[in-house]
Amino acid sequence: MKKYIKIIVLGVLIIFNYTSCSNDFTEVDPIGLINEDDFLTTDDEAESVIYGIYDLMAWNYNRDWQSAYFLKILPGDIANAGSTIGDQPALQQIDDFTHVADNPAITGVWEGFYKTIGLANVLIEKLEVSNLASKDKFIAEAKFLRAYSYLELVTLFGDVPLRITTPQSISEFGLARSPKSDVYIQIENDLAVAISGLPSRSSVAQPFRISKEAAQAVLGKVYLFQKKYDLASIEFGKVISSQAFDLEPNFADVWKSSTENGMESLIELNYVSTEKYDWGNFPWGGRPESNIHAQLMGPRGDAFDVAAIGVANGWGFNLPTSKIGQAYINAGDVVRKNATLISETDLITAGGSVTLLDTGIHDYEGYVRLKYVTRTEDTAGPINELNYGINWRLLRYADVLLMAAEAYHKNNEDGKAQIELNKVRFRAGLPNVTATGPELFNAIVLERQLELAFEGQRFWDLVRWGLADAELSSLGYTSKNQVFPIPSNEISRNVLINPEDQNPGY
Repeated sequence: MKKYIKIIVLGVLIIFNYTSCSNDFTEVDPIGLINEDDFLTTDDEAESVIYGIYDLMAWNYNRDWQSAYFLKILPGDIANAGSTIGDQPALQQIDDFTHVADNPAITGVWEGFYKTIGLANVLIEKLEVSNLASKDKFIAEAKFLRAYSYLELVTLFGDVPLRITTPQSISEFGLARSPKSDVYIQIENDLAVAISGLPSRSSVAQPFRISKEAAQAVLGKVYLFQKKYDLASIEFGKVISSQAFDLEPNFADVWKSSTENGMESLIELNYVSTEKYDWGNFPWGGRPESNIHAQLMGPRGDAFDVAAIGVANGWGFNLPTSKIGQAYINAGDVVRKNATLISETDLITAGGSVTLLDTGIHDYEGYVRLKYVTRTEDTAGPINELNYGINWRLLRYADVLLMAAEAYHKNNEDGKAQIELNKVRFRAGLPNVTATGPELFNAIVLERQLELAFEGQRFWDLVRWGLADAELSSLGYTSKNQVFPIPSNEISRNVLINPEDQNPGY
């Protein structure tokens, strides 16, 4: 009997928890059936699966209230969960460091990354034994996407099951957790293949797809997170010397729709405002092509009047902390402050207003976010709230420069570190840093806080630098919060993940 692969929109989307013994993998909706022996014999078929992997990535960062975007940004001292007290408690628990292993937002992100990895594995395995002449370029792209997903998982969860083959039976689904060091080795190996097989940025077919230089930057980040500073310096140096990317001259322009997939973007998840979603056809729980998180994070209409500053109302999540607002003030950083947030006082001066609800705004601290804000030019009808086309910038050139500065400093090359750091500061209208040694490192720490606010970097930077206790203990952080707990449903279904091996304290 012939085996068949089920094909869904833009690729083979295998929807299941890829490390457990769940039956969810059978629950997909086929549009057509293709003979497995004949599948992936053309470039169009291979590209359809690659598009499917990108589609899963975009979904995982935009999954209703269970997205990787929220999971990366809410811990720490940049953002509060927001909205009203008691609204989406799973997010408020993450913000307050009171989450547990059955938190649905944590579970959703875990499942999303393993689904992405699962589809990448299918493509890689099929192509490695195929006769497709162009297979190497598709394998390179799939291995990058697998590596990036594992980098996110190992950052979020620490030791995780390492799945790089497709299970052939139910008994093969369970996997024990692999040490972080083993996961990093696999990531490095995948990125090495990606770098050798991906095109340079000038030759990338579509702007949302990964370039060789982007893979080099991610490899540098992988080395940096492992404190392999000499190797990280080399990779970042390659990206900088390639001149494939540059900083947008105006910081505020980085977040405009006109600069999407622009000169500063190395990895960007794309969304569109052309689907004409309404309240009857929006795919809640599915994979929308628009960015619903823009609406989730817009200032609440029953509390904030923001029309005077050209902002549309949303549902009120992801509010700034007063700490990040004060950090801009203390640094004299007017350029980035004005593009990232606005104080209540400045909002009122500009003609807006704030009317706090009787039920309260969860952890409102006097600021409204402007980075990734809801602007009318980024959406379309018939229901504006459901059709934002705002892209997520997962990796920007400014981040590369600041990681390079850190790597150079840790590799005792403070002169080179100053050069890269000051490129970012120059755009922000700030004077050059001339400090060396510990003072230079402190300057890099501050620069990443100010430049990358609301981009999901701050908490994980503090953890890897060993600064989380000092900066976050007053917010409820303890050492158990360095990583998220493995979801409880994964532990219950995967007998090889022993509850006793759970992250300490959970």
